[in-house]
Amino acid sequence: MAKITKKKSNRGTANPNIRKGLVGVIADATAVSKVMPETNSLTYRGYAVQDLAAKCSFEEVAYLLLNGNLPNRKQLNTFKKKERSLRRITSAHTQVIAKFPKKAHPMDTIRTAVSYLGTSEVAWGNEAAEVDMERAINMLAKIPTMIATDFRYRNSKKRIAPRSDLTLTENFFHMCFGKVPPKAVVKAFDISLILYAEHSFNASTFTGRVIASTRSDIYSAIVGGIGALKGPLHGGANEAVMDMMKEIGTPERADTWIRGAMKDRKLIMGFGHRVYKQGDSRVPTMKSCLEDLTKWSGDTKWLDIYNILTNIFINEKGIYPNLDFPSGPAYYLMGFPVNLYTPIFVMSRITGWSAHYMEQNANNALIRPLSAYSGKAQRKVSSITERK
Repeated sequence: MAKITKKKSNRGTANPNIRKGLVGVIADATAVSKVMPETNSLTYRGYAVQDLAAKCSFEEVAYLLLNGNLPNRKQLNTFKKKERSLRRITSAHTQVIAKFPKKAHPMDTIRTAVSYLGTSEVAWGNEAAEVDMERAINMLAKIPTMIATDFRYRNSKKRIAPRSDLTLTENFFHMCFGKVPPKAVVKAFDISLILYAEHSFNASTFTGRVIASTRSDIYSAIVGGIGALKGPLHGGANEAVMDMMKEIGTPERADTWIRGAMKDRKLIMGFGHRVYKQGDSRVPTMKSCLEDLTKWSGDTKWLDIYNILTNIFINEKGIYPNLDFPSGPAYYLMGFPVNLYTPIFVMSRITGWSAHYMEQNANNALIRPLSAYSGKAQRKVSSITERK
């Protein structure tokens, strides 16, 4: 456990030290993940994420994040059996999803669907860790079903029930499209879930921990995390990346488009990261998946656009792509509509959020920062006849 030192309070000072966006502020200690500065690698419970992606399934990584260690064969089989047994949602839950407006963004519908799941029991914070572990696995199993059910309904198609003989990744394809694609596609999707599963005190995780710190329940924390993830400066960035690539349209337009955007100071999504200074360690793995998907599909357009934009940004700005940049076109080649990208992020990040919720609950302190007041000095209330 990292040593926490108390700093002198800024309370009452005339010139408080404001860290806008909490940049550089260490709010607490965590054993869930860390970007190791000496290797520039994101690690889950001490394991480099690129190694986990190369050697493990998403279920193994989910077990790791929730339990602290990689499972042996018996532990993994027990975990998978439990997750598969929990995939079905009730008919009442299905009816709720069916009533969602088709124009609603899938992040709004999954947020509400998870909230509905939370009404199925009375849940509060500071409960036994075993209870919240059960809830975490239940959400891991059911969130893909909720997303796929909404996807089918919004496209005026009959929902497809989950199967217990498929992996979590295979089952999601089955529920969305009625079939499981070739192994290369399934593997690329599985790797993307591993890469998105956790990332320390990011905006959505910190939101969840703030909610947990009030002794609220795990469902409320996850719903709060989903709300934070929706924003284009966080999880919604992968959607924005693909929207940008579709606007560019062809590799021949990429150079002119990006230079025009840079000249006009437009916000270019998918580049830069507050934590990584020498490039996102997850990108090479996800780009390799994009390359595999390009070979499988025969569609080279998106990879060509990716390479042109990346080369210009690195060579002229010294700014590297983050995970959202290769994942956007990769999901597109898998057949997923753009507005489903961030809900897929939810499918993955439920593991990291749950791990942080339980960690916060185990050693809790209410998260309540101070603020620097910038309004008017205290003044008297005049009667309505005296006001001009």
